[in-house]
Amino acid sequence: MFLTAPSLPFDSDHQELESALVHLPAERRLSMPALACLVFFTTCGGAFAIEPLIGAVGPGWAVVFIIVTPLVWSLPTSLMVAELATMMPEEGGYYIWVRETFGPFWAVQQACWTMATAVVWLAMFPVLFVTYLAFLIPAIGACAAAHSWRGALVPWLIALLVILTGMGINLRGAREVGGSAKINAAIVLGAFALMLMVWLKRFGTPGTAIEVIRHDLTTDHKSVLLLGLSYVVFNYSSWDSVSTYAGEVSQPQRNYPRAIGIALLMAVICYLLPVMAGITVTIRPEVWSADAGWPVIAQLLGGNWLGSVIAAAGMVSMWGLFTAQLLYVSRLPYVMACDGWLPKVFAQTSPGTAVPKVAILVFSAIGALFAAFSFGSLAIISCLLYSGALTLEFLSLIVLRIRRPNAHRAFRVAGGWVGMAYVCVTPFAFCALVLFATLRDWRSFPVQILVVGLVVAAGVILYFLRRRFARRDHHLDCPARKEVHSQ
Repeated sequence: MFLTAPSLPFDSDHQELESALVHLPAERRLSMPALACLVFFTTCGGAFAIEPLIGAVGPGWAVVFIIVTPLVWSLPTSLMVAELATMMPEEGGYYIWVRETFGPFWAVQQACWTMATAVVWLAMFPVLFVTYLAFLIPAIGACAAAHSWRGALVPWLIALLVILTGMGINLRGAREVGGSAKINAAIVLGAFALMLMVWLKRFGTPGTAIEVIRHDLTTDHKSVLLLGLSYVVFNYSSWDSVSTYAGEVSQPQRNYPRAIGIALLMAVICYLLPVMAGITVTIRPEVWSADAGWPVIAQLLGGNWLGSVIAAAGMVSMWGLFTAQLLYVSRLPYVMACDGWLPKVFAQTSPGTAVPKVAILVFSAIGALFAAFSFGSLAIISCLLYSGALTLEFLSLIVLRIRRPNAHRAFRVAGGWVGMAYVCVTPFAFCALVLFATLRDWRSFPVQILVVGLVVAAGVILYFLRRRFARRDHHLDCPARKEVHSQ
């Protein structure tokens, strides 16, 4: 595994970058297959969690979102990540990119926004795990429907168990998380492949789905733009997040572009084909929701047995998504503590595995608290924060191309400035659309927007409160930095 000293200034000379790397046993590194599976579970994890999109905007616009979003959001983001991750393959990922481009203030803001987004996502997956488990054990769903504190306690305790087991494997190290991701991916993809085979055997042609889409596009859907964008951004995001553990990847300059490309193709297929199958049997919003979703849809397609298979795969997917999210977000406090923005305790890592134990424990605890929120509320909060954070990363790509055109990059966005225009302009337009939808629909989501405002304010406050500590501790004796300085 490689760990890079986060506060050392990046140099475009490849040899100087190599001299700042710490070599640990090869068996502790993430291989390309494990990395591809981790990217898949950080960004997709199967078709699970896409169901509320169809319920919110209808099958027609949902399919449009599923097809268009990768072109204007996911592909540009993945290309940006591939270039910057191979240019700066350091622990901390996008925090390092923004820090080296715009300085510590914006790096701290970006880190706060992304950590808050990650906390929201950490809470979403255990909530959805309980939903899929309730299909297999209806008594759990009955408890949640009781609308009492006792009824809410049972689902929350199950969500807590998901968090604790995911925390446990993260405490063992990135290699173990990557190994579990490969198993989880095989289970999830196999379950959906089985569902698609049943669909093709019973219906034989996608013609019915195409007719449903065509008819729905002629229907007016009002006041659903922000909610629809929130769902689709949630399902197609986190491509940048896989950069935070670049220091723990074997040959990151070579493996990141390959892993991201494989995961992006898998994500599009995993969303589009199951949705096409599902809308042939029902388009009822109460079925296309976080409360019913794929198990009920699969049951309509093939019977109880298929519904149970998909529900079990959904539980595997949610657990895999949680562990992958916890892996990447726990690396941010480490590099921030090394720079002095967080207490020194966050810079402590386990010998041999470089696991930031304190960060994993803290994020797991916060995620457990947020697991009491509804899925829709969490999606809107994450969409707004993530859009702002991603904007800083794309601006970093542009600025670094101008400042350091000859810096070593194992991968470079093709097409010169025309290619850069495609990569950067479309996400900016998408973020502008999110801002427009927020301004138009803010009265419908006042609490969520208030939470976003508090997170933004917290980032600014953190910078000014810790600025003197960051200056004093800029050469903090972090585990990785200690080894680097001794060379």
